[in-house]
Amino acid sequence: MMLVPEISLTPQMVDRFLARFGDCISVLHSKLSIGERFDQWQKIKENETKIIIGARSAIFAPVEDLGIILIDEEHDSSYKSEMTPRYNAKEIAYYLAKNNNIPLVLGSATPDINTFYKAKAGKIKLLTLKNRANKSKLPKVNIVDLRDELAQGNKSMISTLLHNKIEENLKNKKQTILFLNRRGYSTFVMCRNCGFTAKCKNCNVTLTYHKDENKLKCHLCGFETHNLINCPTCGSKNIKYFGTGTQKLESEIHNVFPGISTIRMDIDTVTRKNSHEVILNKFKDENIDILIGTQMVVKGHHFPNVTLVGVIAADSSLNIDDFRASERTFQILTQVAGRAGRGSTPGEVVIQTYNPDHFSIEYAKKQDYELFYNAEISLRERLKYPPFCDIIVLGINGKNEIMVKKAAEKLAKILNKYKDNSFFISKAIPSPINRIKNRFRWRIIIKCNFTNNVINKINASLEEYYKSSKKDISIFVDINPNNMM
Repeated sequence: MMLVPEISLTPQMVDRFLARFGDCISVLHSKLSIGERFDQWQKIKENETKIIIGARSAIFAPVEDLGIILIDEEHDSSYKSEMTPRYNAKEIAYYLAKNNNIPLVLGSATPDINTFYKAKAGKIKLLTLKNRANKSKLPKVNIVDLRDELAQGNKSMISTLLHNKIEENLKNKKQTILFLNRRGYSTFVMCRNCGFTAKCKNCNVTLTYHKDENKLKCHLCGFETHNLINCPTCGSKNIKYFGTGTQKLESEIHNVFPGISTIRMDIDTVTRKNSHEVILNKFKDENIDILIGTQMVVKGHHFPNVTLVGVIAADSSLNIDDFRASERTFQILTQVAGRAGRGSTPGEVVIQTYNPDHFSIEYAKKQDYELFYNAEISLRERLKYPPFCDIIVLGINGKNEIMVKKAAEKLAKILNKYKDNSFFISKAIPSPINRIKNRFRWRIIIKCNFTNNVINKINASLEEYYKSSKKDISIFVDINPNNMM
């Protein structure tokens, strides 16, 4: 069984396995139709296939005689489901491997901190690859301080260095990947006269402007509405667009380099079946000059003619409200840098940032995982974050804001009754995004070592809460969540 983090990686992985092992492969992922999934499921169940390739849900495939599980890009957060049923494909893989007494191989150039900590502690075996495939050299990484660009009067999304490198690449008939982890055209729309900002009617977030359809969209619930012409508050036409997304980047690239070919890969362009494969094949086979994309373009792809990678805004993952922000930034930058120079021509990377001195960016420039790990693990130990403890989030949500607040405070009070020295319980507080899909959200955070004792205390607290509480409030428990928002 071979798991990959993104559906977009399945076609190339299938091609590699077909070339090596022949036609004995089944593929499982959510983009297949119900009929296709049924057919693949039956093939596996009836032992007509020897290799299963798929995204996280493939871990549930009905394999009779499982021999090995391989998880590619094991650090990727997409292996954990944030929706009901909540599960972590890696944890299920551990369980299956142990029960079947078979090997589990976790592969990554930038391992999850928790995984590498276990390897360092000798709990799992560490195997290292010292060289890139085909013995190609690591790309040269350049850091651009965007504060200097502003001081020099450059207010565009493309720094002078990146502009010159793209120009050189175009002359040499080489391909470029530009990475920006925000889709849409502008991240929010505001009236310059009164300060009104267009927000989603269902969620407490700003709407993103999508120029292709001239619409404002919510990336959480899918709500969309027509673009603003006049401010609904003061009637002004002084509407301004702020922030940047992949659509705006593509537009600017065409303005700066007229006549070049580009292709974009984000959630907006991969809605149709097989669209991942179509876009990637088009970029490769038609030698399109520039691929612009979100995190979909970061990992696993092999394009021998790509010799330049540009990271437009390295800080977008650094400034999130999550203790793993540094880890994710290092992983994303190192992974996207790995797309350059995979052929015979050496690669180059340009990382644009307002925080060039941050250790995750400095070590990404050196592409040295061990240096980053040593710095990050010492911080985690001092702050008592995973892997030195577990974090449990109890999320409380409902349609009535006051009821949600009261429920959260009541549950926190009950939890404190069962509390002992083995775990810390935070106050009940609103979630960073306190309303999604018209449901208000509060949370309680527990820091502890996850044991049966902790499980029993949480279960007892929930049982006591539900005995005297209304059922229109939903509560979920998430162990070491990927998303702290």
